[in-house]
Amino acid sequence: MIRVQTGLERFLCSPPAWISSLKIGLLCNPASIDAGYVHARELIHRAPTGQLTALFSPQHGFYSDKQDNMIESDDMVDSLTGVPVFSLYGKTRQPTKQMFDLIDVLLVDLQDVGTRVYTFIYTMSYCMEAAKRFNKKIVILDRPNPVGGELVEGNLLRPSLSSFVGRYPIPMRHGLTIGELAVLFNRFFKIDCELSIIPMSGWRRSMTFEHTGLPWISPSPNLPTPASALVYPGQVIWEGTNVSEGRGTTQPFEMFGAPFIEPEKIISIVGKKSFPGALLRPVGFEPTSNKWAGRLCRGFQIHVTDPSRFNAYGTSLRLLSAVLSLYPVLFSWKMPPYEYDHKNLPIDLILGDETVRRRIESLESVDAIEASFQEDLANFEEMRKKVLMY
Repeated sequence: MIRVQTGLERFLCSPPAWISSLKIGLLCNPASIDAGYVHARELIHRAPTGQLTALFSPQHGFYSDKQDNMIESDDMVDSLTGVPVFSLYGKTRQPTKQMFDLIDVLLVDLQDVGTRVYTFIYTMSYCMEAAKRFNKKIVILDRPNPVGGELVEGNLLRPSLSSFVGRYPIPMRHGLTIGELAVLFNRFFKIDCELSIIPMSGWRRSMTFEHTGLPWISPSPNLPTPASALVYPGQVIWEGTNVSEGRGTTQPFEMFGAPFIEPEKIISIVGKKSFPGALLRPVGFEPTSNKWAGRLCRGFQIHVTDPSRFNAYGTSLRLLSAVLSLYPVLFSWKMPPYEYDHKNLPIDLILGDETVRRRIESLESVDAIEASFQEDLANFEEMRKKVLMY
């Protein structure tokens, strides 16, 4: 296997000459490592580049120790480098002038997971807007899309539901690397900051993470493995319901369930062979925290057998439809707030379109719902093609 070389590693091998005299900021978290598991801040701090003067952390915190949904982290001082760490999921989600006064250029080294609702990409977008406003430069150190870069699925976000889990009209699974997303945001959504991408070498769009040869470090507490990332573009929708998405277990998002779910009845509706590229295995689990903590939940674990055929979003929509049809009284939508939105249903923010929720509620065929996405997806594909780097 030829190992992928990340943007971080390529940057360190050949740092651009212009950066040598500049003050560097770094947006990072524990997954910001090289192939030898050494953290980016340590590598940059000791490399012959500019001076590292500030660190920034996204949701879940600098150590990725915070859980989901408005559990904030504080500013701190990094004990390794002695530089300040500014939380961009705390008192503010947007960098301030005082923060950016400490730097000339911001390096972004975050492991994205390929899904519209993952907040890291919007932290990046806020940093890009701040760079434009304060006349700074942004450099993205590119990393693999762990669910691959070929498949695109789901509806586009409606602008009326713009939030921290979806700022721009992109589909649930966007098929881009974080560097390509930065170019998309900059060019098509009019950020227009001074932006450079340090691309990877060796990455192909057909690769899922296990084919990269790179170590997986959880980018957030509930994506412990590449397998959890593969199902996340669909399984994240359970966050907007009273069904457990597996938080409080060792296999979040791979498993889902609730005390009222009867797996045999779900299978009787959806069928055993309804999900190309995946198998559903009935399970029971008892979450130690979050929804249904200490209660036996029954449901399924999704085993992805062929990522090239697996449609995560469609799979979870079909399962959601089955649960809603069987348990209209016991099932419920989660109420606000969700990611700082106190008005809209969390499920609407996650799906990005309230009509998708209403169509599921009316038990409309998921095939028909997915068919209605295709024109918008085709338009997105035309835009996406213009930013592909690999």
